Amino acid sequence: MFVFGLAVVFKLINIQFVQGDRYRDLAEKRDVKNVIIPANRGNVYSENGNLLATSIPKYDIRLDAITPTAKTFEENIKALSDSLSGYSGKSSSYFQKEIRKARANKNRYYLLARNIGYSDYVRFRNFPLLKLGAFKGGLIVEQTTKREHPMGGIAQRTIGYEHIDDQGNVTRPGLDGAFGVKYLRGVDGKRLKQKIGKGQWKPIVDYNQVEPKDGYDVYTTIDVNIQDIAHHALLEQLEKYKADHGCVVVMETKTGKVKAISNLGRNSEGYYYERLNYAVGESHEPGSTFKLMAITAALEDKVIDTSDVVDTESGILTFYGKKVRDSKNGGYGKISIAKAFEVSSNTGIVKAIHNSYHDNPSKFVDRLYSMNLNKQLDLPIIGEGVPIIPDPRIKNNRWSGIALEWMAYGYGVSFTPLQTLTFYNAIANDGVMIKPQFLKEVKEFDKVIVPFKKEIINSKICSTETILKVQQLLKDVVNKEHGTGHRLYSPNFSMAGKTGTCQKDYAKKDKLNYISSFVGYFPADNPKYSCIVVIHEPDKSVGYYGADVSGPVFKRIAQKIFIDTPIVDEIEQLEVKRTAVEKEYLNYYDIARTYKTIMPSVIGLPTMDALSLLENMGLKVKVEGVGLVKKQSIDKGIKVNKNQTVVIQAS
Repeated sequence: MFVFGLAVVFKLINIQFVQGDRYRDLAEKRDVKNVIIPANRGNVYSENGNLLATSIPKYDIRLDAITPTAKTFEENIKALSDSLSGYSGKSSSYFQKEIRKARANKNRYYLLARNIGYSDYVRFRNFPLLKLGAFKGGLIVEQTTKREHPMGGIAQRTIGYEHIDDQGNVTRPGLDGAFGVKYLRGVDGKRLKQKIGKGQWKPIVDYNQVEPKDGYDVYTTIDVNIQDIAHHALLEQLEKYKADHGCVVVMETKTGKVKAISNLGRNSEGYYYERLNYAVGESHEPGSTFKLMAITAALEDKVIDTSDVVDTESGILTFYGKKVRDSKNGGYGKISIAKAFEVSSNTGIVKAIHNSYHDNPSKFVDRLYSMNLNKQLDLPIIGEGVPIIPDPRIKNNRWSGIALEWMAYGYGVSFTPLQTLTFYNAIANDGVMIKPQFLKEVKEFDKVIVPFKKEIINSKICSTETILKVQQLLKDVVNKEHGTGHRLYSPNFSMAGKTGTCQKDYAKKDKLNYISSFVGYFPADNPKYSCIVVIHEPDKSVGYYGADVSGPVFKRIAQKIFIDTPIVDEIEQLEVKRTAVEKEYLNYYDIARTYKTIMPSVIGLPTMDALSLLENMGLKVKVEGVGLVKKQSIDKGIKVNKNQTVVIQAS
């Protein structure tokens, strides 16, 4: 027994003094832990300060029914129940019964309210018993944040979010996700919580051990007015043509600032919403909008000129058993390359490229590479589609015997709408290719932390001579008579651009659909904005040509922006020259300077001028009628005295 007693004493000493710290740590880890308090994410704003995304604090209010003493509990239970009844509409007796049951069951985590806003949270903190705090009243407050988009579904996918699931996997679509880690997320806080059984934890104190630090605010380049115009113009056309999905991007020509981006897809019930970021992530064959790239390459290589004539033959060309057809039966005959572009002749453009490069297709591909068409834009938004250009020097890169001819009118190649727009914007910007810019600046309150400036991808994609030629081609497409975009012509403001109608799923004739697009810029001569509209799978029975489906969206956006936001802010000249007025004034001035004491002739002068002139001579004037003076009571040349009365009649 003595030896056993010594062993017990030794073990106690060993546990208490030798391994005590380790066991105490284990016990504390099991009963107490630091819980992360997520910081409020910074707000996302439009360029002009409209709120696009914000973090709203939400609160769960619970009661530790054991903490209050019996006296405190009984003194406050009735008043607390009355307050809860006034808030929820349930009876006071209901709450008295439930809270007493919670105390009897030793419930230390009884839920009073879930997911309430800040004003309701303040109201709860002033309820009887709860206002005594965590230690005396048993108040437990748990705060979470919820991301809200005040503009609703408009641009929501582009604004985006950052979502972390239970396994810690992070999803970051859009700007909110792209800049979440670096700027928006902030620094999380910490709060001690104690385990109270059944997998539940409650805060030990009613303050945080480490206070969370809010994230910075991000100001985008989005203009909410242009965004609203683009969104509704696209939505209206999608509904009219019962299309599957579509997108619109409006970009400022000189800076690359994205002023609007809308991506709408149809759900199973036929409604459209921001489903995916098609403009950034969906790479597809562009169809005829690629003809601009092909013509620009050939002009720059000086293998063609816009005045060169090509024979479209009967409107059908055959290469390796595959046919290239024009939309016009019988073709266009012999036309210039400029005309072929204007009417979007597939055979005309394909023949021009085939004749120029069939012996050396790598030369054509290299010219496309030199214009940065093979590179991604390196956007901050994740998921950018990869551009595809077949290359005869690279295996398994879509190259075949007809690849060159197919590329000439936009098949076999693949680009996202934003990549296509970036090239067109470079043409509008006299050859300077600018990276699309989504952010203006990052701020902490009113202090700018990070300013964002325009980034030039290529300072000159081609010569000025080539730029001027293709700019004219794009203007001719939207002329009022012949171009494929002639229905978009407006005498009030100018536009330039290119229509595109591309077959989709053409390998399976039963699933054949179309992609309709229009891309260009406005005004045509001094571009301020470039814009692309792409609509997938319009109902073929309603229409599918780019000029009919996507073109009107482009025109509506351009027209609205032109009307609502003048392209050039000018102050009207206040000095308006009118010959008749100037003549009357000079006549008045000559008379006033010549006649001092001799009665002048005021016949023919306006009544007010005659009145002013004669009163300045010291005469008393009586006026009869209005208009021009027809008669005067004192004839011209008669000497007059001060205060003498003269009558003038006017009609």
